[in-house]
Amino acid sequence: MKHWPKGAHMRIAIFGTGGAGGYFGAQLALAGEDVIFIARGDHLRAMKAAGLRLETPSGETHIRTQATDNPAETGNVDAVLVGVKAWQVAEAANAMRPLVGPDTVVVPLQNGVDAATELVAVFGSSTLGGMCGTLSFIAGPGHIRSVGGQNFIKFGELDNKLTERVERLRQCFARAKVSVEVPANIAKALWDKFLTVTSFGGVGSITRAPIGVTRAIPETRKLLEQCLQETLAVAKARNVPMADTAVADTMKIYDTLPANGTTSLQRDIVDGKMSELEYWNGAVVRLGREVAVPTPTNQFIYDCLLPSELRSRGKVNFPT
Repeated sequence: MKHWPKGAHMRIAIFGTGGAGGYFGAQLALAGEDVIFIARGDHLRAMKAAGLRLETPSGETHIRTQATDNPAETGNVDAVLVGVKAWQVAEAANAMRPLVGPDTVVVPLQNGVDAATELVAVFGSSTLGGMCGTLSFIAGPGHIRSVGGQNFIKFGELDNKLTERVERLRQCFARAKVSVEVPANIAKALWDKFLTVTSFGGVGSITRAPIGVTRAIPETRKLLEQCLQETLAVAKARNVPMADTAVADTMKIYDTLPANGTTSLQRDIVDGKMSELEYWNGAVVRLGREVAVPTPTNQFIYDCLLPSELRSRGKVNFPT
């Protein structure tokens, strides 16, 4: 395996320059890393013409960017941050092959717990486990807006070993002043977030209500707790070392969130867009079935949202 001088800059490809990829890629570029943004359409044309505009509560920054829709132009890089939606990962893996050499690390940033498995099938040991948190989105072509809150990234080897390549990438984000962590157990970290977003997102999506409402009404608060209990049972049956207090701990987190908080799942479903339903509540049901753990609340949420999801994908039409 290649050895790098301490503090050496990295060549990093952002595959999918949406809210997460755009935000973290911009921070890395501002810190002097060699960042290449893989994008398409109007977003790509705007970035080529005028760079990437990053808007945050503290102001705006314009970043001169390298941007392309053709990974073959870029060649092998040190790291790929995978910023596409969960349902796009398998297709993206094939498209990003020219970026990945023997010393490249591939870091998924998707919600859910399936992305690393899908990437391992293509890239093997080049794949890390990864996740992020950011309230950022595309506000317009070449324009990423971050509305504040905590922005963080976590990643690690799938076997939890501390390696030089993980430490090098951690230092890279630290130089960019991004909150970065290498968890002691990356699977637990992924499932902790999965537990949080699937219950919050699923209940919010069927009620069309923000967290301030669903946590305050006894009936919907109970739904949140039931979703959490089911997801925790699935995780434990799959030998993920979750805390016994995970449900109570997550409810405490919900009680601290801004009252108007919603998830990307809920926003996409309300807007009639394709969502990550299959990788959130749908995944709880599928992964539970594999280990014979019943998940009736998540099944109910999935079943209720499925017509909207199929409509967004052009698979069913609603009569008018």
